[in-house]
Amino acid sequence: MTSNSLAYISTPVKALNDNEVQQLRADTPACENLIHFNNAGSSLMAQPVYQSVLDHLAAEQALGGYEAADKAPLNEFYTTFAELLNAEPSEIAFVENATRAWDMAFYALPLSACDRVLTHVSEYASNYLALMQLAARRNITIDIAPSDSSGQVDVAAMEALITPQTKLIALTHVPSQGGLVNPAEEVGLLAKKHKLLYLLDACQSVGQLNVDVKAIGCHMLSGTGRKFLRGPRGTGFLYVKHDLIESLDPPFIDLHAAHWSAPDKFEWAAGAIRFENFESFVAGRIGLTAAARYAMDIGLARIESRVELLADYLRLQLYSVPGVEVHDLGKKRCGIVTFTKADEKPENIAARLRAVGINISVTLGSTAQLDLGARELPAVARASVHYYNSQMEIDRFCVELQSGWD
Repeated sequence: MTSNSLAYISTPVKALNDNEVQQLRADTPACENLIHFNNAGSSLMAQPVYQSVLDHLAAEQALGGYEAADKAPLNEFYTTFAELLNAEPSEIAFVENATRAWDMAFYALPLSACDRVLTHVSEYASNYLALMQLAARRNITIDIAPSDSSGQVDVAAMEALITPQTKLIALTHVPSQGGLVNPAEEVGLLAKKHKLLYLLDACQSVGQLNVDVKAIGCHMLSGTGRKFLRGPRGTGFLYVKHDLIESLDPPFIDLHAAHWSAPDKFEWAAGAIRFENFESFVAGRIGLTAAARYAMDIGLARIESRVELLADYLRLQLYSVPGVEVHDLGKKRCGIVTFTKADEKPENIAARLRAVGINISVTLGSTAQLDLGARELPAVARASVHYYNSQMEIDRFCVELQSGWD
């Protein structure tokens, strides 16, 4: 395995071989008795990641929380995520989850009355709620770019919506409610052309796709540890481009984010650390760092290739299951596969499969009203595969899914 996650740029992607997959499954002990197709919800931690968390918790128990943190290599988080995202360490912040990371960036922006924000129908529910809150609070306007014939954001139509008052493009790279991968790089070129700020929600993409902030051209990017990075829950990260940081006003502040330099004066911490706070899940940060390193040791391009292969196989198999309809959109699709089954509610499918050791999740139309609502889908079942999954697991999944047919 290689630690150079950008090797695919100049060399062909080498597929994971059977021995490597078996080792990755061995690092994931639950694979022995569980089919976990809920990686878009919370993936299974690899054994080295899990052990890194346990080791630090043991140190906290033995030494004390502050004392254990003093001995931990916490700065490795910044260098590791800088390497993962092709950024600088000073552009990286540790945040407790992806939504809070997105919030820290969004609410720091100097948006005011009459400013306009461009987004797409696939925008994540929490993000869109924040947009609506700021529309009510500051009288900003939300413009929704339409989809093209494939279902991804129509970049040309998005450009047509840009006005002199447009200040920000907010886009979800991979929506929670389907396998769509939005053309993030094309949107980045659009943002650059019109000198717009660009905030990318990469919660579902980092860890299953090779995400490069320089290639994408985003100014801010938020992500999580618990999904395709296979890190602990309660961990997330934020990227903010260095030449933007000084112009932002983080919505929260504490003695970690800033220095109280005089009775009536403070100075922000240098770099993206100003978006952090003092108290955080230290063991989780260590585990998240280990998870990012684990992914880079495999190679992000190799991960992306295998996930795409497995997801395509899953969709192909689902097409043959009576009563099943696959609902994924987009020209490029990823490891998230959504479907419905005639005469069986998605909630019932998920409960029935969990009873036989297969994990999937359900996405409600109420959390994706501009997308699932417009498609008149009150709910969809969501199966999300990762590189440690196998075609045999997919075959069994489809057999169990079909067995509930009346």
